[in-house]
Amino acid sequence: MKTKLTTLFAAIIVMMTVTSNLNAQQVSEECITTGSIFVEAAKVKNYEAARPSFEKLRKECPSWSLALYQYGERLLKADLKKATGAQEQTIALDLIEFLKQREQYFPAKTPAGGNAADQAQILFDNKIGTKKSQYDAFNAAFAKDAESISSPKSIYTRFKLAVDLYKENLLPLQDVFDLYDETQEKLNVEATKLDSKLQKLLDKEESGSALTSKEARRKKGYETNLKAFAIFGSNTDATMGVLGNCENLIPLYEKGYDENKSDINWIRKAAGRLAGKDCTDSDLFQKLVTQLHNLEPSAKTAKYLGILAEKKGDDAAARDYYQQSIDLETDPKERADAYYRLAEKARRSGSYGKARGLYNKALAESPSMGKCYLRIAAMYASSANDCGDSVFNKRAVYWLAANTAERAGRVSPSLAGNANATAEAYRGKAPDKAMIFNANMGGKTVSIGCWIGLSIRVPNL
Repeated sequence: MKTKLTTLFAAIIVMMTVTSNLNAQQVSEECITTGSIFVEAAKVKNYEAARPSFEKLRKECPSWSLALYQYGERLLKADLKKATGAQEQTIALDLIEFLKQREQYFPAKTPAGGNAADQAQILFDNKIGTKKSQYDAFNAAFAKDAESISSPKSIYTRFKLAVDLYKENLLPLQDVFDLYDETQEKLNVEATKLDSKLQKLLDKEESGSALTSKEARRKKGYETNLKAFAIFGSNTDATMGVLGNCENLIPLYEKGYDENKSDINWIRKAAGRLAGKDCTDSDLFQKLVTQLHNLEPSAKTAKYLGILAEKKGDDAAARDYYQQSIDLETDPKERADAYYRLAEKARRSGSYGKARGLYNKALAESPSMGKCYLRIAAMYASSANDCGDSVFNKRAVYWLAANTAERAGRVSPSLAGNANATAEAYRGKAPDKAMIFNANMGGKTVSIGCWIGLSIRVPNL
């Protein structure tokens, strides 16, 4: 009797779900019954029991419910995980067709780019086709709907394939450089979205409020996904390797200069990439920035002139040029870069409060500029002895430094390794459990003075 009630209840739930998932095609009562049997088995991962109803639904009831595709994808992936030999490619190709079927029947609930990228990833993971065809599949996915692609693995795999194709003389080095910038930007953007969600939960905890069980699960999920972004961000840098150094960049752009010296977009990109890789001591950089200024005086030319002035040791001119670049610039990333350079000058002169304000302005323009958090954290740590009024409060500054450093890795995955190691080192200098107990400070808030002017909550014992 209990089994019958369970089956009936499952059928009712499925029928309620189906109501919002129907398309123009009428769903029969038989499809609904078959669907309830499928979902009941698939939910508990009893895929062998679910298989007959799954196959029937695919063939006869493809528009039954989105649940067919959600649970069906899990079933096929489980099959793929167990497959060996020729079976792997057969199941992989079937999974790709299944993902296409989902988009056919539920286009409004299927992210076009993300779905296409998943298919490209299946081709890559299962060695189906050539590297060029796999690369083309990823490019088609990004061209279709880049916004909906959020998998760090897929974002990275596309770049890895580009590097491999370059090494096989099938892709120009320029394309690899362009895609490197795009890849890191995409990883940073998606990681920053997750960090924003995680930070709200961390702020709630910091205020002393307990997370709900649902929030705790979300927090764990965000942290896990951010670690994945950190891994693939580092992998992107490692894959780029020596290709992105000055030794490769300078000859590449020297070779193309005469042909492209009147092409403002080419000059702008070449100068920007050399600046980004600190290849600013070269004669080529001087030539590029001068030509760029002649062709189109702008915020970017002001920034590059500032870089040159800084290299020559003319700090006053450099500050003036950087401020000009901020005033003229409309691109948030470029404004952020200019603020960062001004912040660096303030930091090196010991004006920490001013520097933090400028770093925060950079972050307001470009939230994924994680290196700003690392700089701020380092200033907090170096000010610990000056900004606390007791031994405990001085050491408490390191908690603030650790939290700030940790955030650098969350918003900029390629910095995660360094950021997390730095945070761990700072926490090692903060009060230990014995010190917290003896001071009776567990769960209390410490106010930090001087230029920092913030507070930090002491961990509970």
